[in-house]
Amino acid sequence: MSNFLEVENLSKSFGAVSAVRNFSISLRSGEIKALVGDNGAGKSTIVKMLSGALKPDGGKISIQGSEVVLSNPAQARSLGIETVRQDLAIATQQPIFLNVFLGRELIKQPFRLLDKKLMRKQANDLFKTLGISIPDLDLPIGNLSGGQRQAVAIARAANWGRSLVIMDEPTAALGVAETKKVEKLVKDLSREGVAILMVSHNLDQVFRLSKNISVMRRGEYVGEFQTNRTSVNKIVFCITGQK
Repeated sequence: MSNFLEVENLSKSFGAVSAVRNFSISLRSGEIKALVGDNGAGKSTIVKMLSGALKPDGGKISIQGSEVVLSNPAQARSLGIETVRQDLAIATQQPIFLNVFLGRELIKQPFRLLDKKLMRKQANDLFKTLGISIPDLDLPIGNLSGGQRQAVAIARAANWGRSLVIMDEPTAALGVAETKKVEKLVKDLSREGVAILMVSHNLDQVFRLSKNISVMRRGEYVGEFQTNRTSVNKIVFCITGQK
């Protein structure tokens, strides 16, 4: 199977500070790959470059074999790339169904009114397909638990990011039960053929979910390791440089 995403030698500097150097990665449809590293390793910068929020200083990004320049998040989204950020990018006072269509609201013509009925139906169908239980789609999303909010954010990404979903610390603020639900959703998306790039500090989670692990240390790409052929201790050493 050919790769959906190919990244070669990405680099990014902020003034005299080199945030990312020579980062390379590839992702196939349905693959779950982890990106790990300590604070300041360059992970967030990589996420921003792959989601179109930052322009790389060097390197190459290819989608389905064709080189692309991701100038802004809208362009990344148009190519099937969605990002679930740590802050979730939700409007807490807005209904759940409207959060699914945030920035992509469906409009009824000719009066250009929000088509709330259709958005509510499509959101309900989406949640059913992904096995997400939401009590009332008209509730403000701020009324939901942390895990439910995360599930809505992931469902939104899955709905629009048909090819690649980038998850930045998807369960960092969740309890054990809610983490299990989100992890199941990640596996379900993978089985549907969506590629997942998971940025996480949780190495237990990384080893449970990912097939391969890419490691960054102090802005430098260390390498990629097959999950079932490495160990937590090896990955920790690669992250920290200390035994």
